[in-house]
Amino acid sequence: MSYLTDDARAPYRSETINDHAPGSLEAIVAANPTRRTLLRNGLFGLSMLSTTALAACGGTSGDPVVTLPPTAGPSPTPTPTPPPVSYAVTFAAVAANQNDAVTVPAGYTVDVLLKAGDSVESGAPYTGSFPTPAVAEKWAGGNHDGMEYFAFPGVDANNRGLLAINHEYPDFNILMSGSYNAATATADQKAIALSAVGISVVEIAKGSDGRWAVQSGSTYNRRYTGNSSYRVGGPAAGVVAGPVKGMLNNCASGRTPWGTYLTCEETTDNYLDPTQPANGYGWVIEIDPRRELAEPTKRTAMGRFDHENVAFLENSDRRTAFYMGDDSTPGCIYKFVPDRAYSATNRAANTDLLDTGTLYVARFNGDGTGEWRALVVGQNGLTAGASDPGNTSQSTTPPAPTTVNFNSQADVLINCKSAARVAGGTVMDRPEWITVAPDNSAVFVTLTNNSGRRVTNPMNPRTSNLHGHIIKFSEQGNSPLATSFRWEIFLLAGDPSLAAGGSNLTGNINGDTFSSPDGIAIDPQGRLWVQTDHSVPGNSGVAGRTIDQAFGHNAMFHVDQVTKLSKRFLVGPLGCEITGLTYTPDLRTFFVNIQHPTGNWPVAGQQPRSSTIVVRRTDNQPVGA
Repeated sequence: MSYLTDDARAPYRSETINDHAPGSLEAIVAANPTRRTLLRNGLFGLSMLSTTALAACGGTSGDPVVTLPPTAGPSPTPTPTPPPVSYAVTFAAVAANQNDAVTVPAGYTVDVLLKAGDSVESGAPYTGSFPTPAVAEKWAGGNHDGMEYFAFPGVDANNRGLLAINHEYPDFNILMSGSYNAATATADQKAIALSAVGISVVEIAKGSDGRWAVQSGSTYNRRYTGNSSYRVGGPAAGVVAGPVKGMLNNCASGRTPWGTYLTCEETTDNYLDPTQPANGYGWVIEIDPRRELAEPTKRTAMGRFDHENVAFLENSDRRTAFYMGDDSTPGCIYKFVPDRAYSATNRAANTDLLDTGTLYVARFNGDGTGEWRALVVGQNGLTAGASDPGNTSQSTTPPAPTTVNFNSQADVLINCKSAARVAGGTVMDRPEWITVAPDNSAVFVTLTNNSGRRVTNPMNPRTSNLHGHIIKFSEQGNSPLATSFRWEIFLLAGDPSLAAGGSNLTGNINGDTFSSPDGIAIDPQGRLWVQTDHSVPGNSGVAGRTIDQAFGHNAMFHVDQVTKLSKRFLVGPLGCEITGLTYTPDLRTFFVNIQHPTGNWPVAGQQPRSSTIVVRRTDNQPVGA
């Protein structure tokens, strides 16, 4: 969650604990309002040599004639054998820094692909002047966050495809003068602000020079904004008045096995236009970037809370579980299991798959076991007159329980945070991104931080958890249908140099240290990537030392799943968060988002703008090698 988002929505949040402990996100905002080898061709040269030798054989009698090579001439230069493709992580780690630039290892290039204010649909892009609502509606939105890359059928996805990008919050500096106040904003100001959230879908292609570009004028280029209308599907559709105007706070994202985009609303109220009913927000929205299936739909069966992203695990029978985190302080971890298998041959058959199924909340036990508790009306205490214990982690004095009536499944889904606590879900330290190992053996969750935690447990072991941690769990039998799992803490973030502030700050990272893990992804070769979002400016936990002084700017790391060796791969420019990661199938192109920079980036002399960048190796080998 961007600190800008947290600041903007604070007056409208009803379930946030008012903890203003030193170093907490709230206090900071208050003080600063502003398989290693895929292809081996070792026999290629030999096969060519054999063909050449055979071509030298001939005779009139049909008997083979052997022609000996001359004794004096030099041997012909053999055709070079293409090097094998390696995905071993061998890049030289970059140093932590506070440069106003994107820093990557030697041998890599960085190109800016899409900036806030660039044209997505046909129209004039940002050139320094504030837009009208009609113009802004066609621009790329702000605060680029989660994204996914989609292939066209029958087209080499390593050269061409569709990129769907979330926009969490407006880049107001290019939209209007002064600050935005929803209570006093004009109709045009509201429309402009709402134009800058939602998602962008753009067709992109790689040119002959290897550089990627948005294909201007493509029929697939489309903005879905806070001014657009969205269908409502699932058990709460009868209560949530649809169509809903807009989606908001599109934080991270995910995809389905049938090739649709899942964009996640990280807020349960429309703080840019509070006149809209709150129950219309806080959902997962399914969008088909190819526009072949249903129109964009808010899928209520997946629950209403501060959604971060979605990651799926599937079995050989095409049964699937979708994992989600609630980026609250604190929040729970969920999974949704559709009632039926998806179709791998008929995309249309999956149109309503996410409208029926079972939503579960995770309960972590202190002995390393865990269970999934169904959030179904009439089960696990979800009845009329239920007692919600509240966020028990934030105070040594438990809050007074509140009474909540769950009379229908719609009640459970709309009041999902409360339902999760009633059912016994474990409140965690801001669960953000989730990723699933390609072999289904593990699920990783980033717990970004929780400086207000006062009551610990084995899965959240630190009070005043300034720097966060990563948890790992494995489903029983590696099955999406499992109702139990085993878990462990994968690592504790922090830095040994902060020991003067207490052991809670040091962490146990092997290698390059970081604070506040946020984005996380395991690529198809099983390599784990972590992106950070420590607050800017922020408190390191040691007096007189900022978080940037301790860790450098927010960055992206590779973390070995066995040795847990962390290597810093990319460092962002001034004031930014590193977020969003997707890639081409050959892993030669990585797309990364730079959110809310504050300095002189990406275009010197212009307003800073959130942007999507392209990272490649100059020798056209896979990124990371």
